[in-house]
Amino acid sequence: MMDVAVSYRGGFNINGSGLTGTLAANPGELKLQASITDANISNGLYFDFGGLLLSIEKPGSFIVDYDVPKKDVRFQFMNSFKFMEKQINFTYTHTRQENRTILDGSLVLDTANKLSANYALDTRNCKLKYSHVHRGLTTLEPTYDFAKNSWDLAVSRRVLDGDVIRASYETSSQILGLEWSWQSMMDKGGRYK
Repeated sequence: MMDVAVSYRGGFNINGSGLTGTLAANPGELKLQASITDANISNGLYFDFGGLLLSIEKPGSFIVDYDVPKKDVRFQFMNSFKFMEKQINFTYTHTRQENRTILDGSLVLDTANKLSANYALDTRNCKLKYSHVHRGLTTLEPTYDFAKNSWDLAVSRRVLDGDVIRASYETSSQILGLEWSWQSMMDKGGRYK
């Protein structure tokens, strides 16, 4: 006999968008999920759905999402394997209505160094990113965007028991960013940008 775990998380906003919630079931290796957003009850038991998303997932292998109001489907396939004792991760994502396909890949050189690439087939845009973690506290991430022919740089540092301070610079837009993310048991964390 198969064990199935079922859970529900949601709420109702009287002044706002109405009912929201997620119903999830885990039969075996699969995860089944139905998410509702902006649902309103009218004429007794008639539900007017602002958003209804049905999902089936096998963690680490695939995800299929069906957006009921938009009649759109999104496929995502993932795979990981070793090549010359290095971890390679690969993700293929396709959205039918947008006719958009994205390939993501990463090569884990060691615990501190990772090279990743993102390629969007519809725009032929490719981004390469190198990530280096220094002594487990500081992360340096230079990124090259082939479509914009530009470099971006981000540096983040772990401070004060899990808080993270991150600085970034986008050369194409000349935007300098500073962000502070904190973890707190009292207020569930937060972020300043």
